[in-house]
Amino acid sequence: MNFTYRDAVYSLRPTAEYVIHDEVIEWLDTKQAQPSEAEIQAELVRLQADYAATQYQRNRQPEYPPITDLADALYWASEGDSTKLDEYYAACAAVKAKYPKEAS
Repeated sequence: MNFTYRDAVYSLRPTAEYVIHDEVIEWLDTKQAQPSEAEIQAELVRLQADYAATQYQRNRQPEYPPITDLADALYWASEGDSTKLDEYYAACAAVKAKYPKEAS
C-alpha cells in the first residue's frame, strides 16, 4: 500500500481542519499546530513500516477456516467429541505456519 501525504497528516492530527492541494497544506485549525514536513515524512515511513509488519495478518485472513466451523467444533466438543475442534486448531496452526509473524 502506498500511503499519501493526506494519510500522514490525518494520522498525526486526526481532528484537525486543513485542506491539501498537491502536498501543500492550507492549515485551517486554530487549536492544533500544523505538523512539520519532517514530521509528515517520518509518519509516512512509520505508516509504511507498520503496514509491512502486519502483512502476515492480511495473508492469513482469507485462509483461516470459517468461524462457523469453530462454532460447530465447539458444540461437538461440549458433547464430548473434540475431533472437529482438534481439526480446526490444526487448520489454524497450518495457516500460521504458512504465514509466520515476523519477529519484532
